Amino acid sequence: MMRMNEWKKKGVVYEIYVQSFNDSNDDGIGDIRGIIQKLDYLNDLGVNILWLTPIFESPMVDNGYDISDYRKINPQYGTMDDVDELIERAHEKGIRIVMDLVVNHTSDRHEWFEKSKMSRDNEYSDYYIWRDPKEDGSAPTNHGSAFGGSAWEYCPERRQYYLHMFAREQPDLNWDNEKVREAIYDTMRFWADRGID
Repeated sequence: MMRMNEWKKKGVVYEIYVQSFNDSNDDGIGDIRGIIQKLDYLNDLGVNILWLTPIFESPMVDNGYDISDYRKINPQYGTMDDVDELIERAHEKGIRIVMDLVVNHTSDRHEWFEKSKMSRDNEYSDYYIWRDPKEDGSAPTNHGSAFGGSAWEYCPERRQYYLHMFAREQPDLNWDNEKVREAIYDTMRFWADRGID
């Protein structure tokens, strides 16, 4: 039996872009049941680690990398029961499951951001990176987004800008905030407790 770090170093990893991998219900979108259907095939290839691109609830501005709820599955991919079955059946074949858990940012529709943008003095106000405008009202810095344009977006509710290194719908989390770190670690424990490797 491989020790924990050994399976990561020596495993054969197969990344699955879920929405285009295998469509089990003929709706034109790959899904979790589609992965379950292909486990024998993946096992025959010698795969022992499946890396799933994000399957969480998302408005899909950036193909699921804009997560609106870390503990819910995007219904186009299936249900939590489907995920539990995938984990169980993959593990029976000696295949580990790794999830792409995006923690640099969330969707702007995540509950944390919706609360954060409402005021500068609530429980979530410091969950994201906020800055005051320059005196002329422009963005705090000239930082650019990886997707083009400014990395800052003005929020009229707070009269401040928030940082987004990707799409403007993907506000960056404030990792200097211990509550943010703990919330993310708690999410990781949630998935580890379900059997995600």
